[in-house]
Amino acid sequence: MFGSSTSSIPEVRPVPRHIAIIMDGNGRWAKKRFLPRVAGHKKGLSTVREVVAGCQELGVEYLTLFAFSTENWRRPPDEVSFLMDLFLNALENEVEKLHSNDIRLKVIGDRSRFAPRIVERIDAAEARTAANGGLVLTIAADYGGRWDMLQAVNQMIGEGATAITEEALAGRLSMAYAPEPDLFIRTGGEQRISNFLLWQLAYSELYFTDLLWPDFDKRALGDAVQSYRCRERRFGRTSEQLPASLRRD
Repeated sequence: MFGSSTSSIPEVRPVPRHIAIIMDGNGRWAKKRFLPRVAGHKKGLSTVREVVAGCQELGVEYLTLFAFSTENWRRPPDEVSFLMDLFLNALENEVEKLHSNDIRLKVIGDRSRFAPRIVERIDAAEARTAANGGLVLTIAADYGGRWDMLQAVNQMIGEGATAITEEALAGRLSMAYAPEPDLFIRTGGEQRISNFLLWQLAYSELYFTDLLWPDFDKRALGDAVQSYRCRERRFGRTSEQLPASLRRD
């Protein structure tokens, strides 16, 4: 389990150790081209492949993608059905590619509303890549930050906890296996977190771009990382307390 940025100061590196992304704008990308929304989701999957490759090239250790939120069940039934099929197809067709590239796949979120076949494929994909030592790719599906914190608290209650500490709670969150994101990216022009990793993003650097997700490529990823490099990550300290190499005067 990794520590929390409010209890200890993480190591600051020129390249984010962990990047978390809200992949927004698939539907609008398709609409601009007079295509059905599902065409945007298909193109968005190609962007996922490119961003995964870009993170590997940069030396990013953890990449977390918000694929489907707890609120996305409110979308039109046809679109939800397509997204579920796309998720299943990706699990069936992409896992061997991930495995051959030494990528470990993790899926976080509430699996209770997924079809049994999807849950089976998630379990198989995680087992297949569990021993890989490269990039850890996490897909957040039927995930919400509030759900994450509630399930952690309920787990502690079930274990008979008499007090809830930051360390104990963090250790029961869905991403206890990963350090907190250094860089959060949201495409599509919106500037909100939308119930994504609410606990973990407390000290993340936030980067918003008007680019729609299908247009977000390796170059755009590089721009986001360059913006991150220009930030001064103080974690409560003053600029003067930072090593000279970490100051952004």
